[in-house]
Amino acid sequence: MAEEGPRPAHPSQAQGGARDGAVPSGVSILPVHGLPEFAPDDDLAAAIAGAAPWLADGDVVVVTSKAVSKVEGRLLHVPPGADREAVRLQAVEDEAVRVVARRGPLAIVQTRQGWVVAAAGIDASNVRQDVLVLLPEDADASARRLRDRLRELLGVGVAVVVSDTFGRTWREGLTDVAVGSAGIAALTDHRGAVDAWGNRLETTRVAVVDELASAADLVKGKLAGVPVAVVRGLPPAPAGEDDPGTRPLVRLPADDLFPYGARDLVRAREPGAELVPRAGELSAAASAFRVASAALPEFPVVLRHGGEGDGVIDVHLTDTPNLTTALNLGALLGAAIVQLHAEGWATRWEPVGTPGGSSLVGRLWLGTLPAVL
Repeated sequence: MAEEGPRPAHPSQAQGGARDGAVPSGVSILPVHGLPEFAPDDDLAAAIAGAAPWLADGDVVVVTSKAVSKVEGRLLHVPPGADREAVRLQAVEDEAVRVVARRGPLAIVQTRQGWVVAAAGIDASNVRQDVLVLLPEDADASARRLRDRLRELLGVGVAVVVSDTFGRTWREGLTDVAVGSAGIAALTDHRGAVDAWGNRLETTRVAVVDELASAADLVKGKLAGVPVAVVRGLPPAPAGEDDPGTRPLVRLPADDLFPYGARDLVRAREPGAELVPRAGELSAAASAFRVASAALPEFPVVLRHGGEGDGVIDVHLTDTPNLTTALNLGALLGAAIVQLHAEGWATRWEPVGTPGGSSLVGRLWLGTLPAVL
């Protein structure tokens, strides 16, 4: 029912804000309608140029990875009569370089591209029943090619983001993130800047391309058949000549506080044949055994060492070794080694050759693995 009579002033107007009803300028998100169902070897850029001839300099074109994968032939065909789910699960294993966690058929893995994602990003939706869609082989390269081709076709300088749907740790719901980009800096680094209260920012880096991917999905959706959107009005953030794409988004192991998933707990105990000395092994071993002994508070061990930096800790028992103490030692040592690996240490356990002759039961070597060139 329509209201009659004048409306009261908006608070911003009452306080001296805009009174002419003008819409504030800002960022807009525009869907690109009229795109076809893509197939291998289709000209994705030409299709976008035909459907969005209004593209302008500074726009950010966000394309779902599924469209990129289809035109690049990153499709896995399910043989007639084969179990599609079984084929999908095998494809997850094939695309993974590391299984981070697993529960039943669900696997969180790290892909060759560096992404940690459920099911290696393999998609079985919005595609024929006899096909599965893999992530692009190199979505950054895909974004660069698409950007160059749009410049060739329309004469405009746009940035390109290739998006995919990821889950999020400790939060329900899915969002789109960037798996490829070109022409725009993936991260905006605010470290060293000072806020309005005089606080210096120490860690703030904003994943701009992820925010763009998520924003674009508001108009693309999952079921609307709109694989491309354009973000307009964003302040320029050029990537520079040496454009690294989305590589800066991949967290390096040295900065990863969560390097081990549930599947890694057993593998974390694999011994290192050759270890490079690393400072701080004494305090690290003591801390690890304190953590482990919380589970076995009635089982004491004695740690002895020669000198800082030699990488070896002698482990002694206070009682005569027997079956019970051997089992308790194994449980305690296993927990300590997992803790050490979680802290970034590599280890090697060497039991004594003839237990029972002394209180010494073995030596724990600590260090780092040699760098692989």
